Amino acid sequence: MSEWPDAWSDQNRRNQRGGGSASAQPEGPRVMRQVRRPDAGGHGAPRPAAPPYGGVPQQPSYGDGQGQGGYGQGGGYNTGQVYGGPGGGGPGGRGPGGGAPRPDWRRRIKWTAATVVAVLVVTTVGTYFWADSKLHRDVDLSKVIDRPEAGEGTNYLIVGSDSRAGMSDEDKKKLHTGSAEGQRTDSMMILHVGGSGDTLISLPRDSNVTIPTFKGSESGKVKGPLGPNKLNAAYAFDGPTLLVRTVEYNTGLHIDHYVEIGFAGFANIVDAVGGVDIEIDKAFKDKYSGADFQAGKQTLDGQQALAFVRTRHAFAASDLQRTKNQQKFLSALAHQVATPSTVLNPFKLYPTLGAGLDSLTVDKDMSLWDLASMFWAMKGVSGGDGTSMNMPISGSTGGNLVWDKAKVKTLVDELNNDQKVTVTSD
Repeated sequence: MSEWPDAWSDQNRRNQRGGGSASAQPEGPRVMRQVRRPDAGGHGAPRPAAPPYGGVPQQPSYGDGQGQGGYGQGGGYNTGQVYGGPGGGGPGGRGPGGGAPRPDWRRRIKWTAATVVAVLVVTTVGTYFWADSKLHRDVDLSKVIDRPEAGEGTNYLIVGSDSRAGMSDEDKKKLHTGSAEGQRTDSMMILHVGGSGDTLISLPRDSNVTIPTFKGSESGKVKGPLGPNKLNAAYAFDGPTLLVRTVEYNTGLHIDHYVEIGFAGFANIVDAVGGVDIEIDKAFKDKYSGADFQAGKQTLDGQQALAFVRTRHAFAASDLQRTKNQQKFLSALAHQVATPSTVLNPFKLYPTLGAGLDSLTVDKDMSLWDLASMFWAMKGVSGGDGTSMNMPISGSTGGNLVWDKAKVKTLVDELNNDQKVTVTSD
């Protein structure tokens, strides 16, 4: 039997060649799943009626009879969509009708922010306790007797000692420290932190002062007075507490906190931060400290930095010039430590903190907050936001420097009342 509908001519058949399926009838249900299957009685769908002569047979519908999913309106084929309607909600789409859901960026951002905050909190807390455990709180200021009343602001006594504790013979030779027994103070400074501006005052080690009566740091017995002497002799006699007692007695200024660092610790901090850039005004050389510097800007490592702050034999006004160099270097060091390249780099920040905290000896009441306040005040002073000076000097006696009593009294009154410092020094 012919597969072509009745009343079709050969011409009709020739016109349809190459224009689609070779048969006007739909393909079997095994190929096209959309075609209705035979009913229970075994009869298939009724054969389409023959079209008028020369016409095109009506194509079967593959939808549900209501224009959904077929070639007609709403099927998506005339819009280039294969699955689903215009919303793209069919299989593989990205709309609400199906497919992978769109990412919730707001939620992701919130979770990311919360995670970052949690990590920062844990890191900060961990760093605090790690740093706090490294402080050596060995100085008990409660042993200092006959103390002046505390004024406004906070006063730190910052000491650089010639302690060689923990240094090998090779270290001593490299750093030109010698092998002298005991400990002395190579540098002493008072840092006043207050609301009217911060002030850093260097106390020359050769200052002529009176060492008064004091309570022995080990015996607990009252001793002295030891009379006129160099300021650094107080530390040599009985350590930090007698030095604090002597400074308070000769100035009338209450010392709130004590901070000390030795030779090796100072050099380790400089090396940990990667060296310190400094401008040297005039070339100088000193065989005692190992200093050998040319004029100009240069980067000092730990060994060179220690030589720079210790040198005094190369200068006419030996102790006064040394205190100026010490302040200048501490200024450069503070700026170097506070740069983003150090603070934001954990591989540089933690070694620097570790080297510094391991090397410091502080009083029992010193907190990390106090230490940070001291550091930022020093940075501010060195950056021009405060006052940096030597203790006013009026002359000398027996090779020791004599303080200008009138200027010292005015200076101490201004500090105790937290007023802007007007006193100047040479």
